[in-house]
Amino acid sequence: MQTSGLGLTVVLVVLAVFVIIVLLRAVRIIPQARAGIVERLGKYHRTLLPGLTLLIPFVDRLLPILDLREQVVSFPPQPVITEDNLVVSIDTVVYFQITEPRAATYEIANYIQAVEQLTTTTLRNVVGGLNLEEALTSRDQINGQLRGVLDEATGKWGIRVSRVELKAIDPPLSIQDSMEKQMRAERDRRAAILTAEGTKQSAILTAEGQRQASILKAEGDAKAAILRADGEAQAIQKVFDAIHAGKPDQKLLAYQYLQTLPKLAEGSSNKLWIIPSEVGEALKGIGGALGNFAAHDDDKPQAGGSTLM
Repeated sequence: MQTSGLGLTVVLVVLAVFVIIVLLRAVRIIPQARAGIVERLGKYHRTLLPGLTLLIPFVDRLLPILDLREQVVSFPPQPVITEDNLVVSIDTVVYFQITEPRAATYEIANYIQAVEQLTTTTLRNVVGGLNLEEALTSRDQINGQLRGVLDEATGKWGIRVSRVELKAIDPPLSIQDSMEKQMRAERDRRAAILTAEGTKQSAILTAEGQRQASILKAEGDAKAAILRADGEAQAIQKVFDAIHAGKPDQKLLAYQYLQTLPKLAEGSSNKLWIIPSEVGEALKGIGGALGNFAAHDDDKPQAGGSTLM
């Protein structure tokens, strides 16, 4: 009885383990943005979408889960020969996405390796028709050609190539040194041109400023001279009007004339002084005025004279 009971226990334990294994193989959960390929008896049966699904144990087999998100693969540098026989090292980055899980599983054995090899061969064909300078300056053109060829070739594999980027293009070290020297010389040339242009513009602006300053100064001097002349004319006119308003006699004019004569001799450069002929007439007028003044004084009574008499 004990032997039969022990055998029954073992059978129940084995049966329970078998049921657990069956349940584990029958129930599968597919995560979001993933897909699974189910084979029934070695033949494609269906594609599992995200969510819970049931399989027939030992009949259905679930292949490795495929990632449907966009993937980024960076390939190692590849040596490429340009049209001018220079070897450059090019790094590429490919952005692709699985659009058809069944084709990606059965149409190609290893789609990552296939994309890498196709990228390398296409890159050599595209860059091989360009010289070094064109290869360095035509990245957008190269990226567009690579994407077009890869997308067309991988379409039947259930893969869509969205972008292809050249991460780096490294020419040989000797070419890099030559390019640096050329760029340095070009920068020096541009700096010299800019310096010369700056000096030229500075000289032009300085000359223009001096010309404008001279013009303004001349205009200022002319206006000042005009204003001075107008002032002197107004002063002379006022003096003239004042003299005529005062009605001076001949004696006053002769006296003023004599006062003006010494001013004619002022200055260290005057060596000869010519007396005008009008001086005599002026002296006669002054003499007559003084004589009349003295006669007028004689007619006045002497203070104390009457006392002596």
